[in-house]
Amino acid sequence: MNFKSFLKLVEIQTKVASIVPFLIGTFYALYTFSSFSFLNFLIMLISLEVFDMTTTTINNYIDFKSAKKKEGFGYESHNAIVRDNIPEKMVQLTITVLLSIAIIFGIILVARTNLLVLIIGVISFAAGILYTFGPVPISRTPFGELVSGFIMGFFIIFLATYIHVYDSNIVLFNLNNWILDLSIDLPELLKIFLVSLPAQLGIANLMLANNICDIEDDIANERYTLPRYIGKENSIRLYSLLYIKAFLIMVILIIFDIVPLITILALLTFIPVMSNIHKFRKEQRKDTTFELAVHNFLIINIALAFTLLIGVIF
Repeated sequence: MNFKSFLKLVEIQTKVASIVPFLIGTFYALYTFSSFSFLNFLIMLISLEVFDMTTTTINNYIDFKSAKKKEGFGYESHNAIVRDNIPEKMVQLTITVLLSIAIIFGIILVARTNLLVLIIGVISFAAGILYTFGPVPISRTPFGELVSGFIMGFFIIFLATYIHVYDSNIVLFNLNNWILDLSIDLPELLKIFLVSLPAQLGIANLMLANNICDIEDDIANERYTLPRYIGKENSIRLYSLLYIKAFLIMVILIIFDIVPLITILALLTFIPVMSNIHKFRKEQRKDTTFELAVHNFLIINIALAFTLLIGVIF
């Protein structure tokens, strides 16, 4: 397997779905708490991105192993294992190495912070694995959008914030002599949740757009995703609605002074996002219009991250 095949196998172009929430959480920690740990930032970034590559590789491998129909719908081109004829043992080795690296850096991060990072990390790792693996992978159920949005949206942003302020009072978690002490600053936690919602909705729409484009493929391979339950037209309506909700949340963030006032400029992204929504409603294809969901996710959330950074600077 050459490097180009590896990048296709891990679908490197999709890793922005985890990097952008990570940056939002980092900039939010800087803006709200004026706190930053470069070493924790670097360790989490490595663990996060390598684990994201792991889950993508597992997903492609499971698709390869379980597919009942291995031609048509672009299958031969979008699955790297088929396209580049990658040996199964090489794919399995890649999964093992990537997962080991992610776990090692995750353990280092826990050692530098506290047990709460371990608990959320374990939940995230388990959800990531079960999302693509097991008797009934989450990605092949109607809950794929909800789980991916929450785990990659909220959990990443929360952890990216928390690793810089773990010794503050947002969430205090101690275990002494098997006595658990848990204290949560609910207003601060709610603020982080609201800040994460545009990312949650954008990531859910990535999954939804993917499933809309793959609905014929999923029917042929007996994958029971959300579009199969609610229908293609309702799925497209939901796709549009989730973006509108993301902008409404950004208005709430501005009104309640959770983000800098300059975030009002991020609302201007409504124009290109609506244009992309219109294009997707006209045609839903994996090779042409699916990327519009990626563009929308980046437009909205990079704008939010950038305005948070401006708030930090000024």
